[in-house]
Formats: sequence, C-alpha cells, structure tokens
Amino acid sequence: MTASNPCAPAPAISVAMSVYNGERFLALAIESVLGQTFGDFEFLVLDDGSADRTRAIIEHYAARDARIRPIFRENRGLIASLNQLLAESRAPLVARMDADDVCHPQRFERQLDFLAAHPDYGVVGSRCEDIDEDGGPWPIPAVAHPLTHEDFLVAIEQGMPLLCHPSVMMRRAVALQVGGYHPAFQHCEDLDLWLRLSDVTRLGNLPDRLLRYRHYAGQVSSRHATLQQTNATIAKLAWRERKAGRPDPTVGVAMLPDTNGLDALFGRAGVGREVRARVAPSLKYSEAGLRDAGFDLILQHLDEGGSREGMWRTVARLLRIGEPRRALRLARTLALTRRAPAADAACAAKALPA
Repeated sequence: MTASNPCAPAPAISVAMSVYNGERFLALAIESVLGQTFGDFEFLVLDDGSADRTRAIIEHYAARDARIRPIFRENRGLIASLNQLLAESRAPLVARMDADDVCHPQRFERQLDFLAAHPDYGVVGSRCEDIDEDGGPWPIPAVAHPLTHEDFLVAIEQGMPLLCHPSVMMRRAVALQVGGYHPAFQHCEDLDLWLRLSDVTRLGNLPDRLLRYRHYAGQVSSRHATLQQTNATIAKLAWRERKAGRPDPTVGVAMLPDTNGLDALFGRAGVGREVRARVAPSLKYSEAGLRDAGFDLILQHLDEGGSREGMWRTVARLLRIGEPRRALRLARTLALTRRAPAADAACAAKALPA
C-alpha cells in the first residue's frame, strides 16, 4: 500500500528509507528527518514485510506529518526495496536514509546547496559521526571519506571507503540511467552503484559530519561479512573491466556465483583465486566470516599457496570464539601447506590444546 497524492506538486527531495524489523531505532530516525531545516521533501518509508512494531510506528508518524508516504508490502529484500523507492520517488533528488541512523538537522540543506552549486556532481554524501547502539561514541576512529571526485577515484584504487550509503543525496535521473541497484550485488549494492555511477558522473562528500551512523551486532556488515566482502571485490573487478574497455560480465546477472565460478563468468583463468586472495586476509579478523563460508574460503586460499600472515593467530581466535574443530582444521592446513614462521608457531603452541 502506498499513500500519495499524484496531483500534488513534486517536492525538491524524495527521502528513501527501507525498513525491516526496525522498531528499535526507527522513531529517532524518522524524527531526525522531519526535523530538517529544509522541509520541501516527501518521505517514502517502505516497510519490507516487518514482523515487529515497524508498521505501527510508521503509521503513527504518517498521521502526524503529510510528507510521509508509507509503503507496506511483503518482504522482498533490501535491493528490491531500494529500486522501488527510486521508481516511486517524485523529486529530482533522492536522499537515502536508514532506519537506525540519525540526520544532522542541516543535512538536506547543505547537500542541496552543494548539488545546486555543482551540477557536474550526481552524488554527494557526507562524513559521519560513528555511534554505538546506545548513541555513545563508537570506539573505532571515524573514516575520512573522500571529498572530491578525484579523491574518490584514488580511494577506489586504494580500497578505501567511498560513501556512507545513508548519508547520500543523488540525482534520481543519473541513478536510473545506470540501472539503479543491481540485485546480484547483495550486501554491497551501494558500492556497486557508486562504481557504476563514477563512469558517468562525479561523486564526493561534504566534510561536515551530517549523519550519526550506528554500529551494532545486528547490522548487515556484522552478519554477512563473507558475502559482502566477496561481492565488493567482484564489483571492483567489474569496474576495472569497464575501465579497460571490456564488457562488464556482471550486467544482467541475477546472482553472482561463488568464487569457484568466477573464472567462467569473467572468461579467463585466475579470477576466483584473485578474489580469494583479496578477501581471505580480512576474513581472518571477522567472527561472522570465520563461522560461515568464509572459513572454507580461507582454507582454499591457503591450499593455493596464499599468504599465511597472521593465520596462526586466527587459530587462537577460533578457539576464543568457541570453534575448536575449525581451529584444528586450520592448524592442520597450515602445517601441511608450509612450515610456519617461528613467531607464528610460538603463537600456535599457546593457542592449541595440549
């Protein structure tokens, strides 16, 4: 169900928020949007089939503020929701927002001013203030997102963060021009979109921290580390294919294969091995990755002669998180593939049970 008035004049901004079981932080997120100093916007809030109080919260605020356009339907997933929000937006500019974050009151005003002054930019985000689930400071230093398009391109090459998705305001026409969010890039659909947009427009960030970005155990980056990092690496490989003037093999693909199917997808040998080599070093620090398919990816990487740096410490990490069988499997793989450096072997001696 969508509530809208097709006869009403188009607003300057469409705010796009998808929510799934987001009752915990939703009210604060909605209030931060309604409290913007620039008020000419419509606020599309899509409930993606939630089973908690999400719908009741949306209905409560929609009854109080006519700018809210609630959309209620069965669960179809985030990418389908984001594309629906893009399609139903009536404004030339779309501001993304997530149901667990908080906008600075002047966010829309400052981003609108930037895009008006820089017609060559199709996307502008902002730097963020990182907070924990209770709203307190997040202990990890905030990422300095690139400001100019030139900085953005350097950040791609260096593997650095590009844009904080819920901080972004983008021109709707250019997002639709590149096909919106691609369903194949599950859990990194935003990165893939930024890379495709960088082929046709300029992207950057404001230096102001205009969004309070929340970190907590239940968010996607915590639960789907392996798939997110693998797909992000494939998105960058597809970007390099386009830069080299070759066809992007991911276009039109509904679901990406696992790493063993990448050679066939890209039409050359070694692509899957390259992806495993890029992903494995980061997964050794991820508890979620060590518990899911990321563990087997690490083992395959080692069998292929990949870097063993820090892997004996990963054996100890597996023991600490209650995965003794995986710890033993990793230790055996390390022992079979190559003799461990002395420092790592000493660490392993302390980690493994007698």
